Amino acid sequence: MLFHVKMTVNLPLDMDPTKAAKLKADEKQLAQRLQQEGTWRHLWRIAGHYANYSVFDVVSVEELHDTLLQLPLFPYMDIEIEGLCRHPSSIHSDDR
Repeated sequence: MLFHVKMTVNLPLDMDPTKAAKLKADEKQLAQRLQQEGTWRHLWRIAGHYANYSVFDVVSVEELHDTLLQLPLFPYMDIEIEGLCRHPSSIHSDDR
């Protein structure tokens, strides 16, 4: 199942910079691993915002939920999720 996910990060302004840097580094490492595994299929930064648009490829809504909960920045995120399905007018033979 494909899901379009918008993640907006809201780190507290008074967060210790060392803690913030560690969270960001851990987030990057996990995001890259999930991309390599094919779970996090696409990742785009939203210009001018500390936010991204992503496409996740998971078996179920529960798997998406569990994946998002693993993200180190999850406690500081506002997340919007939309399910995706193939459009009949698409010229592509697959969803990649």
